[in-house]
Amino acid sequence: MSQPTGACPHAWRHQQQHRGRMWATSRAFRRQLVLLRSLLPSPPSPPPYSFPSVAGRFFAPSCSSPSSTPSGSIRASHAMAGSAVYEADAEAVVRRITPPLDRSRHKGQAGKIAVIGGCREYTGAPYFAAISALKVGADLSHVFCTKDAATVIKSYSPELIVHPILEESYSDCVSNIMKHARQANIPTVVDGDGLFLITNNLGLVEGNPFAILTPNVYEYKRLVQKVLNCDVNEETAAEQLTLLCQKIGGVTIMRKGKADVISDGKTVTQVSTFGSPRRCGGQGDILSGSVAVFTSWARHFIMSNEEPKEKRVNPMTLGCIAGSLLLRKAASLAFEKSKRSTVTTDIIEFLGKSLEDICPAEH
Repeated sequence: MSQPTGACPHAWRHQQQHRGRMWATSRAFRRQLVLLRSLLPSPPSPPPYSFPSVAGRFFAPSCSSPSSTPSGSIRASHAMAGSAVYEADAEAVVRRITPPLDRSRHKGQAGKIAVIGGCREYTGAPYFAAISALKVGADLSHVFCTKDAATVIKSYSPELIVHPILEESYSDCVSNIMKHARQANIPTVVDGDGLFLITNNLGLVEGNPFAILTPNVYEYKRLVQKVLNCDVNEETAAEQLTLLCQKIGGVTIMRKGKADVISDGKTVTQVSTFGSPRRCGGQGDILSGSVAVFTSWARHFIMSNEEPKEKRVNPMTLGCIAGSLLLRKAASLAFEKSKRSTVTTDIIEFLGKSLEDICPAEH
């Protein structure tokens, strides 16, 4: 995702101040409307597992109803006391939230994901995220990118729906999209340049329980320094992660590393299943696409179960747990086959097998 100051934001401010006809008919405005429409919930009474969503190196699996309801058996796998870190029963989570396949379903019911990102220099990241969402099980995957990136991304796979509608500089445009996603209660997975954006504008995610941040070691360090005004302290890592979530205001953070540590400010869980010693770039994009899909499935699963409020589970946490495990399983299989030459596309090819091993399609 390119960074920068662009046409989209200036036009947006112009509309707020003047509301003139020129802006209302401008190309930039029409392009932004296309993006904003993709954030809107489905028509009333959507069928099961219909999750129009927006995302990107920003993501958002969507479901129009509010967050968490229940799943006691999953809750037991990651309940915590104080700021202790508990290992998630990740395979149980994947099995519980993955929807069964049946012949009555139609296109779109297993999820619609949108990825916002991609410019001339960076075409791999949005592709990895979008194709991973399809490999995990989403029915439709959209990429909103700049014109220069569109042809390249489309050439990678005919499965993706690519929209070349972003301006070269679109950070303010994306900021507006995130605000609309929040208003519509659409979960948003933020990765890569999106984390750089929110670190400099925390208001985009403050108090948003539908936001998921997936920082790597450097991105996490910047967040801690910005929000807590201190350095990362590994001796009190769980407490610091919990405090970071609370200070930002209810967001879910998955701190990527040797073990992926996840907190929503209330619980702290981790997934430490061994993946691969090969640290090729692009694995975070696979993770973002996977988390987007699993979060949408988790929300539907939780909404379809009625349990006491105190037993409710945060679907954002469940989505992170499931996405983390699947990536690690796929990376392990890819490394077993390709060893040192393992690259991101090798890992993507094992997403389907990894999910099938955990949760057979007939389940």
